[in-house]
Amino acid sequence: MKKRNKSASSGANWMDTYGDLVTLLLCFFVLLYSISTIDQAKWVQIVRSFNPNAVEVSQIAIDNIEEATDEVPNHVEDGSLDEDEFDSLYESLKKAVEEAGIEGQVELYKGDGYTFVNFRDNVFFAGDSSVIRDEGKGILDQLATIVSGVADSVKEIQILGHTTQADPTIPNEPESDRVLSAERAARVTAYIQQRTTLPADRLVSVSYGQFRPIAPFDTEQNRARNRRVEILITKSDTVQRSLEEYYADMNR
Repeated sequence: MKKRNKSASSGANWMDTYGDLVTLLLCFFVLLYSISTIDQAKWVQIVRSFNPNAVEVSQIAIDNIEEATDEVPNHVEDGSLDEDEFDSLYESLKKAVEEAGIEGQVELYKGDGYTFVNFRDNVFFAGDSSVIRDEGKGILDQLATIVSGVADSVKEIQILGHTTQADPTIPNEPESDRVLSAERAARVTAYIQQRTTLPADRLVSVSYGQFRPIAPFDTEQNRARNRRVEILITKSDTVQRSLEEYYADMNR
């Protein structure tokens, strides 16, 4: 019986392999074409498929997006931010205070990852009242607009209400003291909330009463310094600190 020549039939096997390779290359180029206009969410899914054990998949995706495009997003999924966006908050607030002519009644600070504003109580309120004055509403309107413009970079806004000890030797009556500072902080918070695009859960009102003074109670001038509303605006990627730490940082 005559034996079959195997070399003639097996010689075409390389064509199968070549065909598979061409098909894979075609699929690869179709994939590249489909992501030529990069959708960040889809890109994350693609990166995750190639890096199933990666801890920070979103950062891998974002690094590739930034390399593939000329535009760099103001904020991305891992919380990294455009530094200029948050820094512009301080400059805008400073300009608004100057235009309102209340530099002597407002103190502005810019620290690492925060902007701190100290308003004397007469900017917003008269006497022992918790009703916001019209002049104060104008300032808060501007603040709400400015914050809305950088909302993506803002982690939280705390509105802190403070009173002062009326008599240098006798502490205030606890209920009226606490309620007044709480009402003032709450009213300012609610006013801002109604006029900003910042999510409501990032706005917090805090009442300290007379118990976080920045000056002694010995003179009328010092007592006036303690009557204040403070607004602490923190950046999205910063670690929260205590009020005392912010005060220490500003007094360095």
